[in-house]
Amino acid sequence: MYRLLSDLSIVEVSSFVASPTAGLYCAQMGAEVIRIDQIGGGLDYDRYMQTTEGRSLAWENLNRAKKSVALDLRSGEGRELAVELARTTGQLITNLPEKSFLSHAAVSEGRPDMISVRIMGWHDGRQAMDFTVNAASGYPLMTGPEEWDPATAPPVNQVLPAWDFICGAYCAFSLLAALHHRAATGEGSEVRVPLGDVMIGTVANSGALAEMLYRGADRPRLGNAIWGALGRDFTSRDGVRFMVAVLTPNQWNAMVAALDIAAPVAVLEAETGVRFARSDHNRFVHRDALFAVVQEAAGALDYEEIAARLGKAGATFERYRTMHEAARDPVLVADNPLFGPSPANPSGFAYPAPRSLAHLGGVAPADPEPAPYLGQHSEDVLAERLGLSSGQIGDLIDRGVVARSDQNQPRKQS
Repeated sequence: MYRLLSDLSIVEVSSFVASPTAGLYCAQMGAEVIRIDQIGGGLDYDRYMQTTEGRSLAWENLNRAKKSVALDLRSGEGRELAVELARTTGQLITNLPEKSFLSHAAVSEGRPDMISVRIMGWHDGRQAMDFTVNAASGYPLMTGPEEWDPATAPPVNQVLPAWDFICGAYCAFSLLAALHHRAATGEGSEVRVPLGDVMIGTVANSGALAEMLYRGADRPRLGNAIWGALGRDFTSRDGVRFMVAVLTPNQWNAMVAALDIAAPVAVLEAETGVRFARSDHNRFVHRDALFAVVQEAAGALDYEEIAARLGKAGATFERYRTMHEAARDPVLVADNPLFGPSPANPSGFAYPAPRSLAHLGGVAPADPEPAPYLGQHSEDVLAERLGLSSGQIGDLIDRGVVARSDQNQPRKQS
């Protein structure tokens, strides 16, 4: 964690991935992020995977360094408290519908400089989630083995909810842009970020939308090959799979030298009449022949030697790991300064936790902070932000409008 945003407070009313990610990134840069949830937990509070005690590891990691207020958001009084808390900070991140008690019109009443960042499904108001917008993107139908028949091949869904994470990051950026605008003009902003627009806009930004219209057809499936360049998975003599990527002349020269394949490459160049060192196009067009040359060399060596050679030459490569292997890999985790010691997680399970994904030169990041227990900060936030007395807060708790921490409340997998 860094303290670049220590003077910024944000109210977050959200669930699942995109919206909590926006708040998480702000919290990792030092912002005070007050997450408001329904008493007992919102839609994502029990999200898989859960510990045997019923604590969600997904929720725990998406909500690190935040504060938690638990309100009865089904009641008018609970909703009024949420709106008032948002107004006191002047910043709101949410994925609740615009036509809800947290509409921009409601939260900005009496607060014209209010900034609300709202994650939507589609721009026309339809619901969406990562996996459904991904179905519309075209990527699942260009993923899979090259030999699959395009007419009958099934889609291949991605496991990572990438659109959600991209959307969350874009929302954090949009919030900071709105803050910059307010500092210059005094004006608030209503920022709407449709998940579907994040998807199709990213497709367009990558050049893929223009490519499809230009070619007048879909891009073919290429298996594990990189589109438009040279790269694929290969297998060493001892059965280790690894990826090599070549996008620059230096990467090409490093791979050729490390695997000692200059001679067969020269033969292939003579046969095809082209040169490979400085042309992505030539390497891509003749990828199958080049793959065969690389695989023959890789198949004659154990991976340890391949890795040593590729590393010494400065090639771009990596061994395939299972995610369980990655979680236990010392280079990726244990010896990586990104990770700090395990904080006191609500789950009670100790494991390395990431700091901010950005590194500030010359500034040491603080250790990761834990996620809150649900309602852990209800009393403190209501007192500090709304000026409520202990008696008033006690009355709200007694009437079920506000809840204290669920730390000592038994939970079970659901």
